[in-house]
Amino acid sequence: GNWVWDVEGRKYLDLTGAFGVAAAGHANPRVVAAAKRQLSTLVHAMGDVHPHAPKAELAKRLSQLTFERWSPGETGKVTFCNSGFEAVEAALKTALLATGKPGIICFTGAYHGLGYGALNVVHRDYFRGPFASQLREFGHFLPYPARAVELEGLRAQLTALAAQQPCGAILVEPIQARAGTRVPPAGFLRLLRQLADELGLLLILDEIYTGFGRTGTWFACETESVIPDVICLGKAITGGFPLSACVGRASVMDRAWPLSPGEAMHTSTYLGHPVGCAMALAQIAEIERLKLPEAAAEKGTYLMKLLRKLRIPATLRAEVRGRGLMVGLELSHADGTSAGALVIDLVKRALAHGMMLLPEAEAGNVIGFTPPLTITRAQSRHTVQVIQNLLNEPVNKS
Repeated sequence: GNWVWDVEGRKYLDLTGAFGVAAAGHANPRVVAAAKRQLSTLVHAMGDVHPHAPKAELAKRLSQLTFERWSPGETGKVTFCNSGFEAVEAALKTALLATGKPGIICFTGAYHGLGYGALNVVHRDYFRGPFASQLREFGHFLPYPARAVELEGLRAQLTALAAQQPCGAILVEPIQARAGTRVPPAGFLRLLRQLADELGLLLILDEIYTGFGRTGTWFACETESVIPDVICLGKAITGGFPLSACVGRASVMDRAWPLSPGEAMHTSTYLGHPVGCAMALAQIAEIERLKLPEAAAEKGTYLMKLLRKLRIPATLRAEVRGRGLMVGLELSHADGTSAGALVIDLVKRALAHGMMLLPEAEAGNVIGFTPPLTITRAQSRHTVQVIQNLLNEPVNKS
């Protein structure tokens, strides 16, 4: 459910959802049962050489959830991977093969995983700096907007960049999680879709964190009714098994990936693992059965309402933002400087009160909330009360 235990048996309310993975709750009984059934029949298969039935079924289901649902008559094609960054790298390969252009337009604050391909489109120097000498540097960064007034400037910048660099795609997170739950202004994704169409670019959405109901819809792009060319999925797809997917319009995937002459151009030993596929099918069924996207919308609104009622000490400033159950509480000092040290201390102290939280943003000054979508109102009230008590306590200066 919404709880985890440590080795001493202490119980913790998980406000992280294990990085958003446990959307239908930890150890969801139906997902666990699906894993056990699959383990008793086929534990391992040979990737794309002899594909197994659950892989084919999941590929079909992902097409139905994305392109078939968004645009009747259209279908999606799937490349399975093991981790989120691999789905991003499959999308980067797709963009190059489909367009012939190596450049990728991406955004400040971006986090797309830490593989060597993905590092080229990750903005934070902490992750990419030590390895910069080995990177191709094909990512071109533009400012991730915070206000609607910035969108026209972004239009001009992106158009100019596309004219100067051989770019094949735009890659973006609909909401930036690791950067501190940064929610762009309404119209941002619609603008990117329009520019991609005008400039002949693919639009790739990294919905690894935001997908499968997290933001109150099945996928965050649905808030603006934007259909990407490629969507990257992971985290909550299985509820706890390493599996991700790069799903693209069939026309794009067919243009990018030629029929194999006998050796696959992109594959891996555990690609589309049977147990992961079985769990994903059960997880998707649970998200549907429990109406978790709708629940996330309602519960997220309630959580943000509670957080905005926090009595913040006069020495601090607070901002609450988010969508669905992807919520951030940013704390700054009264002079505007980051309160990262305070947030990290608060997160540590929360463990002693039976609560798991995570700091976000480069300065660590945002408390992130991505709980299981099954969290209750009572648990949300308890969460905010604990945070209020921690804010009232003296800060640990050590």
